[in-house]
Amino acid sequence: MRTMNRPEWEAFLREGRRTAKLAYLLPNGRPTVTPVWFVYDDDGVIRVETGGESGKAKALSAEPRASIVVDLEEPPYAFVRVAATARFVDDPNEVYRVAYETGGRYMGPDKAEEYGRRNGGPGQVVIEFHPTKVTATTDLAD
Repeated sequence: MRTMNRPEWEAFLREGRRTAKLAYLLPNGRPTVTPVWFVYDDDGVIRVETGGESGKAKALSAEPRASIVVDLEEPPYAFVRVAATARFVDDPNEVYRVAYETGGRYMGPDKAEEYGRRNGGPGQVVIEFHPTKVTATTDLAD
């Protein structure tokens, strides 16, 4: 087992189609975890597009602290855990961009436009997760 350096964990977050597991508190105080599609941008922010009235949007509006885990579920096993603070963006251009990029990442480049239009329209928001602490470990099976 070893700690990843920043270039390694940034590459890990951008690689492939791994979903993020987003942990946050519900309004009743109960913790929950949900898988989300995401992009990790050059500015060091993780971005997720979602409905502005979704459960996660409502919960993170009330309590913006969250944790995100992205992991490799096969040998050599690895994970990046990000403690973060959520911030909302409702700019239509940014919502479309994130929807387009996540659609392309998870469904393939030929589907990016379709997902951008479908998921990047009115009522949608981007939740930016600004990291406060990152823990990144690889080679867990060693």
